[in-house]
Amino acid sequence: MSNKKQLQKLELTWIGKGEEPKLEPRILIENPEYSYGDPNSPNMLIHGDNLLALKALEQDYAGKVKCIYIDPPFNTGAAFEHYDDGVEHSIWLDLMYKRLKILKNLLSKDGVIIVHLDDNEFHYLKVVMDEIFGRENFVSTIAIKSSTPSGLKTTHKDKTIIKTKDLILVYKNYGQISINPLYTKRDEWDTHYSKFLDKETDTIHSLIDVLIKENIVPEGTKLKDVKLTDKFYKFYSKYKNNIFQTQPVMPAEHKQNSLDQRDILYKYESEGGTNYAMNGRRFAFLSNSLNIIEDDTEDLGILLCDFWNDIDFQNTQNEGGNSFPASKKPEKLIFRFLKMFTKEGDLVMDSFLGSGTTAAVAHKMGRNYIGVELGNHAYSHCYTRLKAVVDGEKSGISDTLKWQGGGGFKFYTLAPSLLKQDKFGNWVISQEYNADMLAAAMAKQEGFKYQPHESTYWKQGQSAEQDFIFTTTQFLTVEALDSIKDEMQPGETLLICCKSFQKECKGKFSNITIKKIPLMLLGRCEYGKEDYSLNIINMPVSEQDSEDFQDGQDLEDVSVQELADKNVKSKKTNNPSLFD
Repeated sequence: MSNKKQLQKLELTWIGKGEEPKLEPRILIENPEYSYGDPNSPNMLIHGDNLLALKALEQDYAGKVKCIYIDPPFNTGAAFEHYDDGVEHSIWLDLMYKRLKILKNLLSKDGVIIVHLDDNEFHYLKVVMDEIFGRENFVSTIAIKSSTPSGLKTTHKDKTIIKTKDLILVYKNYGQISINPLYTKRDEWDTHYSKFLDKETDTIHSLIDVLIKENIVPEGTKLKDVKLTDKFYKFYSKYKNNIFQTQPVMPAEHKQNSLDQRDILYKYESEGGTNYAMNGRRFAFLSNSLNIIEDDTEDLGILLCDFWNDIDFQNTQNEGGNSFPASKKPEKLIFRFLKMFTKEGDLVMDSFLGSGTTAAVAHKMGRNYIGVELGNHAYSHCYTRLKAVVDGEKSGISDTLKWQGGGGFKFYTLAPSLLKQDKFGNWVISQEYNADMLAAAMAKQEGFKYQPHESTYWKQGQSAEQDFIFTTTQFLTVEALDSIKDEMQPGETLLICCKSFQKECKGKFSNITIKKIPLMLLGRCEYGKEDYSLNIINMPVSEQDSEDFQDGQDLEDVSVQELADKNVKSKKTNNPSLFD
């Protein structure tokens, strides 16, 4: 027995962990009817199971995605119109684990992944992400005020602490990341800036006296009560080099000179120009504290940290021209993340696209994007929303960015499973595959990039500079094989995939390998499986529940937590077991 200690690690375990599915690497088929705008656009909207879609993307996009934002079902037990959201913990974690592992492969070295949750599964997923991405790659937990304590949720205020927040996990991949610091506009004036220097006369005035004289505020107003009106904004933007506060830090020599000249304005020169001081305290002008805030204007901003309470979640149901009750995220939220972690032209991904918010924001910001959505709302919501974005719709962040429209996207569906069982239980090639689809599918199965040569028919795909693949449904004869061999250049190799071949072909040429389909594929993947989604039973809101909502309150305006509170009691009685 070895004396070496067995290597151990801290990790979370659950039923089904480690039972990884053998995912079939599907091809994507463009649906021109739903592609829109610029035909050369790299943007992709994919309809299909998101785990299979991620596997389909892995070959071409591994290491290329700069930012991933996902807003998976929270597993609260609440029922939604478009999502069935209520999975036993092990199932939920297992589904997330499988997706996160592929998402990590898709992230660039300096990429970040952002996962939006509430506290039902947050702490468990934190441990899972520590395992997948590495605890050292944890960046931050951001708390977001997502609702207010009103309406139905206050009914049981004496029995629970009302939830008004969402939680967001941010991880980097494994390289160094660059975070663009963001500033938000202040709600009130910083009263430290209470003085005004008239540089023409070298006289100092109280700021509030100047504001009263300039009719910015009425007489008798206190500085602490001054509102940040547009009129005041124009004033302090114009006089940002006159409004000041004093600070003690300054060069020792000049500090002493200023102290020696009590109550006298003291000037001294430095590389930055003329400096002012009085009584040993340097003048710090407002211009040094102004920052470029989110809408690209200059203002007295506050550095954005890890608690965000300034985004309106309550009035975003119809952003983008579609309704997605109780789970749509504000465009401003996604805008903020993309501004922090990406630049124009970077690739953004959302594999739980929902109503299409991430793609819509990425489009308006000039980022490339891939969005995946399983439900019918890939058409009813995502497609219609992105089409409207291309046409120049004006909701969400459009005004901030002065969005006028443009660009485009391509709409894809996942190909069906390559193999299916016939009536005798034998695995055969699906009849839904034509010759081109089969060639593309076999190239992906074998790790080749499908790229048919413009003149050489047997060069359908390439894995290295001189390694090619050829798929045919015809019977391969020795004569056909000899003809291909005569065209091959020294150093080239070829893999031929066919349904049947003349036995003399086998091993005839050392640089040509022949494999028979579908035999060569059996055992590799889970063929015939179309759905790895979060299959959860609906929990309808009863008539009585509907009556409990406030008069005039539309069901679309009800928060996630409100629905959860109403449905959690009926979960056991109204729903059959997930394991039935």
